[in-house]
Amino acid sequence: MTNDLLGRHRAVLPDWLALYYEEPLELTHGEGRHVWDAQGNRYLDFFGGILTTMTAHALPEVTKAVSEQAGRIIHSSTLYLNRPMVELAERIAQLSGIPDARVFFTTSGTEANDTALLLATAYRRSNTILAMRNSYHGRSFSAVGITGNSGWSPTSLSPLQTLYVHGGVRTRGPFASLSDEAFIAACVEDLRDLLGHTRAPAALIAEPVQGVGGFTAPPDGLYAAFREVLHERGILWIADEVQTGWGRTGEHFWGWQAHGRNGPPDIMTFAKGIGNGMSIGGVVARSEIMNCLDSNSISTFGGTQITMAAGLANLTYLLEHDLQGNARRVGGLLIERLRAVAAQVPAVREVRGRGLMIGIEITKPGTDEADPQTAAAVQEAAREGGLLIGKGGGHNTSALRVAPPLSLNVAEAEEGAAILENALRSIP
Repeated sequence: MTNDLLGRHRAVLPDWLALYYEEPLELTHGEGRHVWDAQGNRYLDFFGGILTTMTAHALPEVTKAVSEQAGRIIHSSTLYLNRPMVELAERIAQLSGIPDARVFFTTSGTEANDTALLLATAYRRSNTILAMRNSYHGRSFSAVGITGNSGWSPTSLSPLQTLYVHGGVRTRGPFASLSDEAFIAACVEDLRDLLGHTRAPAALIAEPVQGVGGFTAPPDGLYAAFREVLHERGILWIADEVQTGWGRTGEHFWGWQAHGRNGPPDIMTFAKGIGNGMSIGGVVARSEIMNCLDSNSISTFGGTQITMAAGLANLTYLLEHDLQGNARRVGGLLIERLRAVAAQVPAVREVRGRGLMIGIEITKPGTDEADPQTAAAVQEAAREGGLLIGKGGGHNTSALRVAPPLSLNVAEAEEGAAILENALRSIP
């Protein structure tokens, strides 16, 4: 029974390991864009295991690849040649847009960002990192140290000196009232001023769309403008594509491409969706940066054969079925539908996003004050209606996060929007 499992969970797992819902769900199986709980209730999944079930639940092509690989060999470590790892690395290197790219596989986005920080600080001989306010990059000691969202940063101790830059949130802060062009110019001047007061940093790490921060984003071109300033000083740009990669934003395959007039990032991290639920993360960097380490290193579980087989099958499916194009088309319809609903709900401050990466910010009506209790109530009401969504935001978790599998069809988008409409209209 779920209540028994909840008691066992609380008895042996950390108190800070969050669970959604007043009555937490045990999900037992899934198919396509739907999942079922232990009581047999069926839900339309608009969060996909935090954007990780990228294509579909129980995708036959992925489950077949995993099953066949498990029948051969599951794991050997990076100390042996690994054909699936090489094949996936070749494809990702080509897709990354980074010249002379090298790929290193990890088991998570946190570990990928850890590795990117190691590479950047070693290459630049500096432990100073620029990060964005409202950012999130993982839960390891170093990743927490560069996270600009206090709700996800449990300690101020860090091996890094972190300086926070403005610009990741377009509609809040001192520059919110400016035009996009003026906003970018003001943020660039803020960056220049910051650099005038510190020793040369190793890198700027930035999510093209801030995930845990509530799917916020700057105007297109901000990071291109930042990069001009960084390049003058030899500072690297790390694009954290853990949530934005693989076509989720619809308009671009990678989030950085919305800011790409000065070329690709020096380092890019990825994870989540590529494994469609299997534990894959990784780093792509120019060879001179990736090869700058002067000591030995391996990965015990990064790039293991069974996860690489899943990644290859999943990436092939995504490309052959143009799921990026589907995210653009269906996501465009969904966001317009949600904006039409939100215009009639005073508690919705903003509906933002692109592709199938949509944020709905909830505030107290007529103000900019976050309202996490109401956001939680909407999430509960959506669940009662048969829809699972996420939460986030840098202002007390008052943003609802909508990120379905990229194979979502129009009928399912309309069904989910109708459930969300009822949940939003249920706000007192």
